[in-house]
Amino acid sequence: MATAYQSAEGETVQPGSNPLPSPYLLFLGDTTEPGYAKTAFGLRDWARDRCVGEYALPNAAVTTGLPRLGFADAVARGARGLVIGVANRGGVIPDAWITALEEALAAGLDIVSGMHSRLAEIPRLAAAANRHGRRLVDVRVPPDGIPVASGRRRTGQRLLTVGTDCALGKKYAALSIARALRVRGHAVTFRATGQTGIMIAGHGMPIDAVVADFVAGAAEMLSPDAPADHLDVIEGQGSLFHPAYAAVSLGLLHGSQPDLFVVCHQPGRREILGHPGCALPTIGDVIEQTTLLGRVTNPAIRCAGVSLNTASLSALDAEAVINDTAQRIGLPVADPIRGGEAFDRLLDACRI
Repeated sequence: MATAYQSAEGETVQPGSNPLPSPYLLFLGDTTEPGYAKTAFGLRDWARDRCVGEYALPNAAVTTGLPRLGFADAVARGARGLVIGVANRGGVIPDAWITALEEALAAGLDIVSGMHSRLAEIPRLAAAANRHGRRLVDVRVPPDGIPVASGRRRTGQRLLTVGTDCALGKKYAALSIARALRVRGHAVTFRATGQTGIMIAGHGMPIDAVVADFVAGAAEMLSPDAPADHLDVIEGQGSLFHPAYAAVSLGLLHGSQPDLFVVCHQPGRREILGHPGCALPTIGDVIEQTTLLGRVTNPAIRCAGVSLNTASLSALDAEAVINDTAQRIGLPVADPIRGGEAFDRLLDACRI
């Protein structure tokens, strides 16, 4: 029987109010790069109560640490949906996955996907879903009626997470900041812009699936007028310096009209993920570029601080790099997942 659960907003979501078929079995495909399994990791970390385990093909080299289950075992444990936990380059569903996905449908699981490839447009999957009476749910589908951006300043406050690259913590930073400020008693809403965030929050805007002319309008639609003391914490996408995805990042920046932004970075990363030889920008580069371009729609935009993803570092090394970065740039710096006094200082700076 489906039970209520806590959403990323801290609200109780009742059975039937979320259209996604949970609990989930997380599908890792044949992924070998952890950065491309960010959907699975995001659901594990932020919707753990809705995840029964993981399923991976033999060549996969990534694991969430959840129980490795077959489809029948997952259904026996209550799973209702197989979530494609991969966000690969181009958002494609490879042919090598199709047989396993057909087997999942036959076992009684619906399939939930955040990929650009539409499940129902894959003939074998469409036929299998029809044959077994299962649903194919595509999350990365923007709503109808998205307007061209107006550029009108909206009421309320907005914070956008931006990055030196993809897949380094913009979603985690936004979720952490929103949750912590809510605990402090502030009126805060997390605004999801990617497939994983939408699956976690139950709503949002798949910004990179929006036609280019309407990206800024979609961001305006995502974060509407609000009371003066209300803060929307908007999940960032890509990087203004990314050779493939900068256009999405720019449209989101202009439409969000953020009063504040937090730069997200992973210490030790030297190249853009998936683009060998393409050097990562510095944190200072991102602050300068974001401020310059953000002034197009909000002349008062400013950087609140920096979020570092120090998951690969020891506690001692993480503290050292956090302190060094803060001293170098003169702004609050923290790893939101580690928390502590450094994160408290970042939170203090995330209010106008």
